[in-house]
Amino acid sequence: MLVSMKSLLDHADENTYAVMAMNSINIEMVRAGIEAATEERSPIIIQMGPGQIAKHAHLDAIVPVVRALAEKAPVPIALNLDHGARLEDEVRAIQEGFTNVMIDASSLPFEENVQRTRTVVTLAHPKGVSVEAELGHVGQAAAGDGRTDDMYTDVAQACEFVERTGCDALAVAIGTAHGTYPKGYVPKLDFNRLAELKRALQMPLVLHGGSGSGEENLKAAVAGGINKINVCTDAFQAAKEGMLALLSENPAADFLALQMAAEASIKAFVKKYLHIIGSNDRYTYAAFDSGSKE
Repeated sequence: MLVSMKSLLDHADENTYAVMAMNSINIEMVRAGIEAATEERSPIIIQMGPGQIAKHAHLDAIVPVVRALAEKAPVPIALNLDHGARLEDEVRAIQEGFTNVMIDASSLPFEENVQRTRTVVTLAHPKGVSVEAELGHVGQAAAGDGRTDDMYTDVAQACEFVERTGCDALAVAIGTAHGTYPKGYVPKLDFNRLAELKRALQMPLVLHGGSGSGEENLKAAVAGGINKINVCTDAFQAAKEGMLALLSENPAADFLALQMAAEASIKAFVKKYLHIIGSNDRYTYAAFDSGSKE
């Protein structure tokens, strides 16, 4: 069933686990994620960003796919707009039936970030759509972003930001970055800052740049209060590896076989990830069918 992202993250916050938010650009990725979540009795968030929507995940095609698969799933699924920067992207996502939108104005001055986020909250909440915002800056791994604390989220500023905007979840910068890290590099996360943020805000916190962060970092982040982890690069890589493995075994494999291999590889990756972040076995079929949560 398609549900509000806020409902998923509030439950994760109350029970100290995180929900995987996987960027998904076609039916194979959506199906792999939802089937993995169903088999592991876990919630999951399917998301896509404006760039991915423009290039491949066209909303008139992908949203009906997500809705159809989510409605058949016995676990809760949320649909999130990832890194929306333009108001028109937020409005369109709300109109198309997304259950959460992220407004990313984190690269702008604080006051402008506050005003843009508050505008989106004002538009989304009356429609039953929750809002994720970002404070601090989660940059690009290839550029070395996330290695200095001048980009990190300030605790006092975060408290003011949440109070003034009314956002439902906050993406915080504690040392991760988007994309692929240089070979052999594992980010060093500021868990003390994370603990201070969680203690001060008492709300669902989001970790962007989950790909390549390392299993121990992910587990520690969840224990420290992260309730949503964004995953894109690692999911795309899983799909690529599945196809390459099949081609290595059978160079004559056709397009259908390659798509099936990619989907199977993503599904296996997601199932493992759900265990790392502790969201497996959070929802039983009976509990969800009766409308209650474990």
